[in-house]
Amino acid sequence: MEKKTDLKAKIWLALIMVFFYAPIVYVVFFSFNRSKSLTRFTGFSLRWYEAMFHNRSILEAIGYTVLCAVLATAISTLVGTITAIALSKNKRVIKEVVTQVNNLPMLNPEIVTAIGLMLFYTSLRIKTGFMTMLLAHIAFCIPYVILTIMPRLRRLDPNIAEAAMDLGCTPMQAMFKVIIPQIKEGIVAAALVAFSMSFDDFVISMFTTGPGVSNISIYVYANVKRVNPTINALSSIIVLVITIVLIIVNVVPMIRKGKKNEAFVEDSAA
Repeated sequence: MEKKTDLKAKIWLALIMVFFYAPIVYVVFFSFNRSKSLTRFTGFSLRWYEAMFHNRSILEAIGYTVLCAVLATAISTLVGTITAIALSKNKRVIKEVVTQVNNLPMLNPEIVTAIGLMLFYTSLRIKTGFMTMLLAHIAFCIPYVILTIMPRLRRLDPNIAEAAMDLGCTPMQAMFKVIIPQIKEGIVAAALVAFSMSFDDFVISMFTTGPGVSNISIYVYANVKRVNPTINALSSIIVLVITIVLIIVNVVPMIRKGKKNEAFVEDSAA
């Protein structure tokens, strides 16, 4: 009976994996198609990759996307980390109130946040463009950074900062030399979440950007109604980059841990 249950579970898992990854494989496969057809493979070719790198609109969209994601990640991670540390040292009532307010943008539908930001810019007569989109991304990412870092701070000894200051550290030294090194895994995870949220965002970007400024999501949406195989090439490159980043993020710590274990074993043997 248990074997049948395990077999069914494996079958369902395989079907789910196929459901998630078959479209990605399909896009990558037809990015090498010689013709524009998305249903019939006529031969291997790199013409769509070449066309993508010669398409100024795509290159501008990539540039805006990467620049906005990097800046939004850096600023939101910095602000979110400082806010999370301050909340962990504050009174419980203030912490609960700020946490509930912080959760509002994540609980609200994204379209509500996007329209609210658009109306805010309009009411202040701010000309929309890259800066308004960047500010919107920062405001959108900060709650996720705080939410990601807070659990790591809860696991810290609450007296560790006071102990550091008793030993001669200033409050800033205690934060940068004691607290932040203890929560660096949470900060890295928060930065990755912020980057993925900003890089992938469409709704907020659509409502807060201006003429001549579009990211990858907006560009793809504008070209979705007509056959444009360069989008397949662009998507394939994004998949490749993400795969490489995930391998680096997961493999490098394992290699370092393995080297530390080897050094520990050598020291113990010596």
